[in-house]
Amino acid sequence: MNNPDLPTSPADVPLVELWRGGQLESLHRGHAVIWGPGGIEHSWGDPEAVIFPRSSCKMIQALPLIESGAADAAGLTPRQLALACASHQGSGMHVEAVTAWLDALGLAEPDLRCGSHRPKDDDEDLRLRLAHEAPCQIHNNCSGKHAGFLTWTRHAGAGPEYTEADHPLQRAIRAATEEVTETPVLGVGIDGCSAPNFATTVAGLARAMAAFAAADPEGDARARAMARLTRAMATHPEMVAGEGRACTTLMRAMGGHVAIKTGAEAVFVAILPESRRGIALKITDGSTRASEAAITGLLIRAGVLDARHPAVAAHLGTQRNWRGLITGAIRLAPGFAS
Repeated sequence: MNNPDLPTSPADVPLVELWRGGQLESLHRGHAVIWGPGGIEHSWGDPEAVIFPRSSCKMIQALPLIESGAADAAGLTPRQLALACASHQGSGMHVEAVTAWLDALGLAEPDLRCGSHRPKDDDEDLRLRLAHEAPCQIHNNCSGKHAGFLTWTRHAGAGPEYTEADHPLQRAIRAATEEVTETPVLGVGIDGCSAPNFATTVAGLARAMAAFAAADPEGDARARAMARLTRAMATHPEMVAGEGRACTTLMRAMGGHVAIKTGAEAVFVAILPESRRGIALKITDGSTRASEAAITGLLIRAGVLDARHPAVAAHLGTQRNWRGLITGAIRLAPGFAS
């Protein structure tokens, strides 16, 4: 796979700070964009910074699943559509859901192409260790997305190597990516789950999330697909990530009004249907701690997350050690999200 050198941007700005003992201990820089009905409403850093969206774009990758008719032909539920957009933690609930999905397709774990890793869910990881079982591909945090890929592949009668860049599915995802971001693909990488990941700009990603936010559930095929995926994610946050994860806890805190999604290397997006806004951000150093703090701050700024909600405290504000002693605070940098 040809992967040209990506354009780089030195114009990142401070977004998140960690303080300890009255001193700035760590500083996380990055880029962020809020895109509204009229275009960019606010930006920090360089809106044209080129990034790999990683798993934050899973709802874009799921568009062909619905637009092709594959989702309806397979009778997929909103819960399964949320799972198609998930970076789940491999809990028993997620494993059972993916297993049942594959069974309904007449397929099995070896048909996946995502690879295996230990589940992030402690209970499932302990179960495997006590049973002396190795994790399988269904434990992969992207197995729901890959079940969606297999659903499309079976419906289209396409070949089994659906992660190859020239596979019809990946060509459809590439086209959808360019259409919703209104940006040509600026590079191609291989994601952790082996699927291609198409580079775009932070502004392009925010524009795409705004398109999801503004999608009419009664509109054309693209709009209906976007609206279905947004509703599925916001309605089933437990399928998108899992207990204790930022995507799940923050979506619950917003009462199903907003869909958010993280991506590896500190990318985060949000879809705000009621205001028809989209948010995208990237922390340059790849810190998940910082991306979670940044998206929390932007959601508060947007008026969709109550700053007093207990879920906020996990990502912004006072930090405590294992004895419960206050050690410092994680804050938004001056001028960001204010």
